[in-house]
Amino acid sequence: MKGGNDMENKEINELIDSAIEGNSKDLELILSEVNDFVFNLSLRMLGTIHDAEDATQDILIKVMLNLASFKKLSSFKTWVYRIAVNYLLDYKKSMFYKYPLSFEYYADDIKAGYVDDEIIFEGDKNELSKELKLSCTNVMLQCLDAKSRCVFIIGTMFGVDSKIAGEILDMTPENYRQILHRSRKKMSKFLSEYCGLSKTGCCNCERRVGYAVKQHRLNPKDLEYSRLETLSEDILEDYMKSMEVFDEKISVFEDLPKYNSNIDVKSFITDLVTSKHMKKIKEY
Repeated sequence: MKGGNDMENKEINELIDSAIEGNSKDLELILSEVNDFVFNLSLRMLGTIHDAEDATQDILIKVMLNLASFKKLSSFKTWVYRIAVNYLLDYKKSMFYKYPLSFEYYADDIKAGYVDDEIIFEGDKNELSKELKLSCTNVMLQCLDAKSRCVFIIGTMFGVDSKIAGEILDMTPENYRQILHRSRKKMSKFLSEYCGLSKTGCCNCERRVGYAVKQHRLNPKDLEYSRLETLSEDILEDYMKSMEVFDEKISVFEDLPKYNSNIDVKSFITDLVTSKHMKKIKEY
């Protein structure tokens, strides 16, 4: 969603009624309201921009096709959360589903992930280091199992309280708080031991740039995260400052930048009526 600019429930409900009756402009407004939110949730859950964009389109289709089933018993935001979370928890097309990570594997990769000789590459090393930090943080999330990752993301990065989170995830608030506590503890331990920005960890982003380029994990000619437009011009700078200070290990996730989705909703809706996309819609 768009933070403080979220539509009021009454307004969004009126738009939903209008969209169900066939008003394409109101449908565009509804999907635009959730587009960025769904993209950022998908990015954190799946770990790559490409997978997040694919999942975002699938989720927007689900939201569109199920609008008539929204009973208005909860907020529209909570309803979209549930659709997105259920879809992402069962998403099996992402790179990290096919090649799962663990904290143990990632720790070994960090310890081995340096090159002795400086690799010659194009681009500013500071920019490449920043890109690696943003990418690494999303990859690190993939070390948690899907449910723990989802709880961690909506609790730490989206600030959802335990009552609403329990409703979204179909669990008790107490169970949600327990999983959140355990996942935060695991992540904090890993950051303390392996993230150099914690002042105690062994990793160093600048030193890993050459290794990342050599392993084709970082393309100096295509800095995906740097290319994304942030929802606020100040968020990325605030995030980088918090990374450097790192008073609390988990703040790295609390202050991650939120991005604008690359999906243009108007074009997206138009494309859905073409034969290329109709097959996909019929699968739901």
